[in-house]
Amino acid sequence: MLTRVPSTVTLSLEEFSSHGGLKGPHKDGWGVAWYEAGEVHLTKESIPASTSRGMKLVMEHPFLSDLVLCHIRKATQGSTATRNCQPFIRELGGVWHSFAHNGDLPGIRDDNHRGRRFFQPVGETDSELAFCDLLERLLPLWRSDSSPPLTARLKVISEFAKTLRSLGPANFLYTDGEVLFAHSHKRHQSDGTIRAPGLWQLKRHCSEGGFFDADGLSLTVKGIEQDVLLFASVSLTKENWEPVPEGTIVAVQSGRVLSH
Repeated sequence: MLTRVPSTVTLSLEEFSSHGGLKGPHKDGWGVAWYEAGEVHLTKESIPASTSRGMKLVMEHPFLSDLVLCHIRKATQGSTATRNCQPFIRELGGVWHSFAHNGDLPGIRDDNHRGRRFFQPVGETDSELAFCDLLERLLPLWRSDSSPPLTARLKVISEFAKTLRSLGPANFLYTDGEVLFAHSHKRHQSDGTIRAPGLWQLKRHCSEGGFFDADGLSLTVKGIEQDVLLFASVSLTKENWEPVPEGTIVAVQSGRVLSH
């Protein structure tokens, strides 16, 4: 979720998990990262959201944010442990970077040209390996005292996404806290096939003092008009969600699309 201005967010990952037939298998952990005034807050556990006291705490204490990443895990690689739950966060260039991936990359451990040096995974998932690879690629851009140009970031992320697509389904959300990059590829659909779309998006405008509600996500807007942009693996409401075309990277800042 991205918004033009920070707003009060109430979140339930258990409700999110009920969409698209996900309620049963996606019980191996959950995580949520949200940005607030340049800081990132991360909460995740390796237990079902439905039985989590941590999830209950998040639900009962709404937070203020303009950028939120959520993930519900079905373990395909790596043990059922908190270190393997997403989103993952790392520091690079003095800012917090966050990453969440949906899909399987069975060949990523055989990919010998990545050459990781500075970033090593804590867990055993293909998703965290991919994140470490992305950070290695971005490292030269973040060695200055200022944020790198959007065009430079997009070039690196596009090359990274192309590599992932050759390894398997590679839908991901990545942010450096300033810009969010959403990459859509293919995913396991409810009919058992692996095909596009890998991501869906919804744009909403909330009037002054308005209220936005999707199953599992509520947004309270106080005293200002608001633009809201949501990305999800499946449509969360009966509204006009649009598929993000296969192979597309959408760059978003403050709820506004910069490039796609």
